[in-house]
Amino acid sequence: MQLGMRMRRLFLSLLVLCFLLLESCSEYSNVLKSNDYEYRYEAAKALYADGHYRQAAELFSQLLTALKGTSYGEESLYMLGESNLKAKDYESAVMFFKKYYQLYPKGSYMEMARFNSGYALYKQTPDIRLDQSSTMEAIKEFQGFLDYCPETTLKDQVHQVIYEMQDRLVEKEYLAAKLYYDLGNYTFNSAYGGNNYQACVVTAQNALKDYPYASERLREDLSILALRAKYHLARQSVEGKKMERFRDTIDEYYAFQNDFPESRYMKEAKDIFDNAERVVTKKGLPINEGDIK
Repeated sequence: MQLGMRMRRLFLSLLVLCFLLLESCSEYSNVLKSNDYEYRYEAAKALYADGHYRQAAELFSQLLTALKGTSYGEESLYMLGESNLKAKDYESAVMFFKKYYQLYPKGSYMEMARFNSGYALYKQTPDIRLDQSSTMEAIKEFQGFLDYCPETTLKDQVHQVIYEMQDRLVEKEYLAAKLYYDLGNYTFNSAYGGNNYQACVVTAQNALKDYPYASERLREDLSILALRAKYHLARQSVEGKKMERFRDTIDEYYAFQNDFPESRYMKEAKDIFDNAERVVTKKGLPINEGDIK
């Protein structure tokens, strides 16, 4: 008996919920059909406030042409970008935020439109192993934001995100340099005449030069990789280039020691230096290679 009553109450609760949903859908349908643009505009704002971002975006999108040139036009375009951002449709959000600050360069929402355009691009940045064009576009957009809004209170937040994205680009370069290094003496690689160690050095040093504000961890990883590659490049060189390349390795060690005196790689770096110095001072062949990766 009690079980039957509970089932009946559950059924009635579900029925009420269905009626409410149907009423809600009917109300939204009526809004879409209404010719009262102010009413539809207020409904779109109410949907946004209640967290119905996709429905709000649909309404704001339909209102753009009708409200253009009115007192609601500017806000409706910005709110369309906001609705898409909250709905996680980042591609559409970027498009409408850019359209806003291009149409209203001195508009009430210009600062947030520029910031949110960069943020929506940032949210689309892919895994570091994939193409990073969108990451570079996001950095460019945020830099444009700082140029147009130099006094923004969001400056620190933007800098932090830019550094994060730059580290993403640096890490991709590190993976490329590491791949060259791991290929080592494998000769079926046409880059740099088939010399993978030379390719590793160039890739690592270009990354260090192109991204001077990369995190210390990434700069340290790139620097030790360049030092290792120079050492192995010297070891495999013909006699005519061997001494010059071992001297270059020693110079690289001093630069590494100067930049990272407390490095976790210091023992390995010192072993590389000792071995290179033995060759340059003609004290014999390298002997301390156990810790060199």
